Amino acid sequence: MKKGILFYLTLFLLILAFSTAANYFDFDLWARLIAGMGVVDGGQVLKTDFLSYTPVHTWWDHEWGSGVIFYLFLKFLGPYSLIILQAALMFLIFFTASRIVKLRTNANPYNILFYFFTVMAVMGSLNNPVRCHMFSFLLFTVFLYLLEKVRRGNNKLLILIPILTILWNNIHGGVVSGIGLLLMYALGEFLNKKAFAKYLITFLISSAVLIINPWGYEYIKFLLMANTMQRTYIVEWWSIFSKFHMFKHLIFKVFMLAIVITEGIHLYRKIKLEGIKQWYNKADKVKYIILLSTLYLAISHVKLMPFFAISALCFDYDDFYNLIEKYKFPQWKDKAIYGMLLFVSVFTLISKDFSVPTGIGTYPVKEVEFIKINNLKGNILTNFGLGSYVAYKTYPDNKIFMDGRYEEVYYDYMVPMLKEFCLAYPHWKEILTYFPPDIIIIEKYYPIYNVLQKESDWKLVYHDKSFGVFLPKSKANKKFIQPTDDLNYYKNTLFTTGINFK
Repeated sequence: MKKGILFYLTLFLLILAFSTAANYFDFDLWARLIAGMGVVDGGQVLKTDFLSYTPVHTWWDHEWGSGVIFYLFLKFLGPYSLIILQAALMFLIFFTASRIVKLRTNANPYNILFYFFTVMAVMGSLNNPVRCHMFSFLLFTVFLYLLEKVRRGNNKLLILIPILTILWNNIHGGVVSGIGLLLMYALGEFLNKKAFAKYLITFLISSAVLIINPWGYEYIKFLLMANTMQRTYIVEWWSIFSKFHMFKHLIFKVFMLAIVITEGIHLYRKIKLEGIKQWYNKADKVKYIILLSTLYLAISHVKLMPFFAISALCFDYDDFYNLIEKYKFPQWKDKAIYGMLLFVSVFTLISKDFSVPTGIGTYPVKEVEFIKINNLKGNILTNFGLGSYVAYKTYPDNKIFMDGRYEEVYYDYMVPMLKEFCLAYPHWKEILTYFPPDIIIIEKYYPIYNVLQKESDWKLVYHDKSFGVFLPKSKANKKFIQPTDDLNYYKNTLFTTGINFK
């Protein structure tokens, strides 16, 4: 019992230390807060966009429930609670995974080194507080736990799956991963020659309750579209071996390779000892279907890497320790590992200033302040990743071209048009013709930044290290007030907004 307490305490402190190291909030958080504000303060789920000056369709907000949770935390507990929420969600993921490990293995489930490597593998994609997909990763792990309990005879737990599906469906569109798990268990148990119909029945019921959402049946069509669309302009949806990500996420790639090698050695030994036919008859097909499916997802899309890491922790833990059990390690090994992890975690927590990350350099924080203090009103054109932040900070005086809700709100042609502009491709002026802005905020690394400086119609009126603000020359002929350099001011006003539903 004492070892379990030490294990969970160390794991939580480690996760908390990583969570507090983030230096900016997720790009889509601001739209989520607006959606949550609409429900909590306005009393309704927002189905119509009001932030954009461009054409929009129905707002299919597959994350509206996450927005409610985020806004409630911000409203009643303050900005720091969002960071704590991130740490709590990640800890719950690994806590639940540890219970699965305990179900599946006869070995000690509290070997923290394996958990540490798993945390390190996913930290690059999970340490920006706080993102909606955290709920999907948590509920995916909870589904795994419930289904593993069912496999051990507790069939009554299946009734929880449709109930949780309703909750999950109204929190995040990743609910399809939970529905997919039911099919994986059904197929795996069929191949295992065990009872599988109960998983198919639960799958059908869970699929049916997807209709319980603010949009009804039409939302299901959107959900299917959103989970199968090609997001060619979003880097986190690219393959981990794409040119952009080839030399990134190296810790995850090492982790993934280690899991593949571990499972390969385990299979080789089993087949050599028992023969392929006997191995196949004994093998847990559910395990291999889940590992292979999530491995494919991880390789295909950077954003989905945690699904494989979670699955590997749950299903490969015992194989890893079975491989190394013959090696004799010194008795002080565990004390040394715990001591090192506790020291690193505590040192990080006490040495780093625990404060709200303003995101200066990632967000156009000073540029937005420049627009506000100079009372510059009108339509703002900016990269879609920055759109929800700009809308959150400048509405109702300003509206945006678009933001990261592109499949939820906007038409398909808008992202390619924006890309054409940012990269200064031959038809970059089309966006100015069809959707003329009054203000442009653009990152300095985009080619259009230099092009605009040479244009006779636009003038750079303010810039910081990462961004610049352009106005039409006809409106740029006055002396402007400069924004403050006081970092504390931006920390204290980070969540200040003009949006009000009361």
